[in-house]
Amino acid sequence: MRPISATIDLAALRHNYGVARRLAPGAAALAVVKANAYGHGIARAARALADAGGFAVVELDAAVRLRETGFEQPIVLLEGFFEARELSVIREYRLSTVVHSFEQLEMMRGLPAGRAIDVMVKLDSGMNRLGFPPGDIKAALEQVKANPAVGAITLITHFANADDEKGVQWQLERFERATAGQAMARSLANSAAILRHPQTHADVVRPGIMLYGCSPFAGTTGADVDLKPVMTLASEIIAVRDLAPGEAVGYGGAYTAETAQPIGVVACGYADGYPRHAPTDTPVLVGDRLTRTLGRVSMDMLTVDLSGVPEARVGTRVVLWGEGNPVEHVATAAGTVGYELLCALAPRVRIIEKA
Repeated sequence: MRPISATIDLAALRHNYGVARRLAPGAAALAVVKANAYGHGIARAARALADAGGFAVVELDAAVRLRETGFEQPIVLLEGFFEARELSVIREYRLSTVVHSFEQLEMMRGLPAGRAIDVMVKLDSGMNRLGFPPGDIKAALEQVKANPAVGAITLITHFANADDEKGVQWQLERFERATAGQAMARSLANSAAILRHPQTHADVVRPGIMLYGCSPFAGTTGADVDLKPVMTLASEIIAVRDLAPGEAVGYGGAYTAETAQPIGVVACGYADGYPRHAPTDTPVLVGDRLTRTLGRVSMDMLTVDLSGVPEARVGTRVVLWGEGNPVEHVATAAGTVGYELLCALAPRVRIIEKA
């Protein structure tokens, strides 16, 4: 059996959800499990978080599967619905939905009598993706309130800079001005806002990347904010080679040894979800020592520097990211973010659950 695997630590997942609950004790917490729970497996994550205050997804079929599995708490569609025919499914499975456009409100207007649908009305407070502009939110809310097909109403927005120096105050002020006098629940805080901006916690928080142990802040790791890594992608050395000075390794000879140098070949490549664009010097843990990748990542293999790991042999464990080698460090070296690496885990990678 090919030695690569991803260990999913369910206790760490529960710990991270607990961090969100502890930081926002007065708010309900929707566990964001979109994109197959950020690559961790939606059924697995939901099972581990069975006591969560609710779940948030963007995929209608994922929401249906959660409900059919037996989860009774709120399940929210963060992008809402795309066609009027989806509303019958939303109603049948007792789902909640974000509404962010007058086109969606028009689709809801034609709903026949039946079970009311809880909605989250989205205000665009400055991110300029989805949501009603501040000048339109009053008219949107009037339509929502007048529609007998609508049940509970929550106001929602999303922060563009909760993870950087610009912060949230400018959007929070826009939101408060636009919704002044509206007595309804509010959902504002994503992971970064939960961790850094307590004034945004309001009634419902939406922990996402923090659940999986990854920091939303540049230059930090999950451990810096009391989070534990949930996914550890690991493999083994499957061959050891000795490069002579001037010899190159891999496609294109992207790395050339300046001196005699031992290298290890690892059973992991971009077909497993490791970033092809990760350059030489991307951190990797071999045994219990941090070292670096060398040359190009290929489909099924990559190579690592064993100069400082004399004990490494065929079969030595290699952590590509996770426990002992934070995914944030790998992502930074590869010019991306931890979110992308976690979500890109390939279906061919064997999953090991750790309770």
